[in-house]
Amino acid sequence: MIKHIFCLLILLISISNKAGSGIPPAENEERTDLYTTLNLREKGLAPEVFELAIKGHNHLDADSKLRNSGILTIVDLSQSSKNKRMYVIDLERKELLFNTLVAHGRNTGEEYARHFSNVSGSFESSLGFYVTREEIWGPKVGLSMILDGMEKGFNDNARQREIIMHGADYATQNFIMKAGRLGRSYGCPSVPPELVKPVVETIKEGTCLFIYYPDEQYIKRSSLLN
Repeated sequence: MIKHIFCLLILLISISNKAGSGIPPAENEERTDLYTTLNLREKGLAPEVFELAIKGHNHLDADSKLRNSGILTIVDLSQSSKNKRMYVIDLERKELLFNTLVAHGRNTGEEYARHFSNVSGSFESSLGFYVTREEIWGPKVGLSMILDGMEKGFNDNARQREIIMHGADYATQNFIMKAGRLGRSYGCPSVPPELVKPVVETIKEGTCLFIYYPDEQYIKRSSLLN
């Protein structure tokens, strides 16, 4: 009897582990294979960053937080701001739709990001997973897109802080040529002006955006990664 109970427990644990992400194992493996298919290593994205992004995306999808689970955006702030460190991936069509420059916050660092905050007025970027919302028009930045932070203590003040995706002249190759690094925002993931419209129209209204940095406290405490 004890042996049968033990075997049943093992079976239940196995089933629970497979179902935990809400995504079938075969689909998980297929999405992980995208890393190789899209040559993301050659484009500067480390495999562990991609795996974390997929993990958090799957959690949000399983919790019905995403209206469009087919698009995943990764902003890798471990890279130099001179790199094209934003990746917009179509998970269904297996395509890298955009690979572009993206700015970090003024007080987050110069060429490299170092510091992060969830506090209003910090002018720092916030780490973690976001869900994209509607596009808006601002008098200062023009077309932009609202972001909602999904992780308490890390980025859940994004809307209050008016952290949005918008275009900026300082997020361009010309700025890098003049300053030796990309310009910086008030905490927003700013992109080149000519790309803000196509990017926003692609990722708006319910897709997953992941802003990454190898911050030990974030990795340990993220509700979507643990």
